[in-house]
Amino acid sequence: MSKVKYHYDTETCKYEPIKRTSASITLDILLYGSLVLTGAVCILVIYLSYYDSPNEKLLRKGNERLVFRLQMLDKEMGQVGQVLAKLQNRDDKVYRTIFEQEPIASSIRNAGIGGTRRYQDLVEQELENGNFLLRTLTRFDQLKRQMYIQTKSYDELLSLAKRQHLMLASIPAITPISLKQSYLSSGFGLRFHPIHKIRRMHTGIDFGARVGTPVYATGAGKVTKVSTRFTGAGKNIEIDHGFGFKTKYFHLSEFNVKVGQKIKRGELIAYSGNTGTSSGPHLHYEVVKNRKKVNPIHYFYQDITDKEFEKLVELASVENSSM
Repeated sequence: MSKVKYHYDTETCKYEPIKRTSASITLDILLYGSLVLTGAVCILVIYLSYYDSPNEKLLRKGNERLVFRLQMLDKEMGQVGQVLAKLQNRDDKVYRTIFEQEPIASSIRNAGIGGTRRYQDLVEQELENGNFLLRTLTRFDQLKRQMYIQTKSYDELLSLAKRQHLMLASIPAITPISLKQSYLSSGFGLRFHPIHKIRRMHTGIDFGARVGTPVYATGAGKVTKVSTRFTGAGKNIEIDHGFGFKTKYFHLSEFNVKVGQKIKRGELIAYSGNTGTSSGPHLHYEVVKNRKKVNPIHYFYQDITDKEFEKLVELASVENSSM
């Protein structure tokens, strides 16, 4: 049986029972229901905030593993960056210096490839750890570009090395005739002409030798001229060595090559003689660099000793009569 509630009536000075209407009863029920529902919702929210479903747990663990791998990748990229920096430093200060090339500008090595715009979709998603992921991807792209530039630099250096090797094999570097079978009779410069009896520029050097003494190519190249004249150079050969170098061999007696033939340094090309305008058996030898005739004595450095070279320089400096 429900309890009867009373209230004190000031008019009758008595306690009168409280009469509840259906509206007040309904209001109480709604009030109590609201409180219970609010409490239940609060309890549910608190519960869900501390409880993960199996799927959420898997996603959380997967996210943690992903972050860990990104951190490891970031660390490894740091190590790769250090190695790459050493390669770049050696490239600029050693390899490119050897081949007389300018270092690659830092503005080129460190140039970006589009910034964060390349990952606009990723930025708009506002992912958890999105900034870390964005920084890692940007750094990875930077390393890829730097590696690409470094590989292109190595390709260039390899091409230069091959060209350098070819140039070293092509530059005139030996005497055109054996010093055991000849002697230097006249050097480069003003000399007294034996035929014209005047001082004039002698644009090569003369090696006195018997007719038929072997004459060799002083560098690798291509024979561009095999000519016979009754005056001047007589029987003569011209070789184009590339890289701006040509050599000429005058007063020959016989040829051992033909026009268009490719030859190597030290290959037999002819035999010395006494043809053309000549006062005696000898080989007149010239070196042309960038269309200018230069002193051949400066290009004898492979097949002779220091003493032999000093002796040649001494003999070439004597202002005597050319042959």
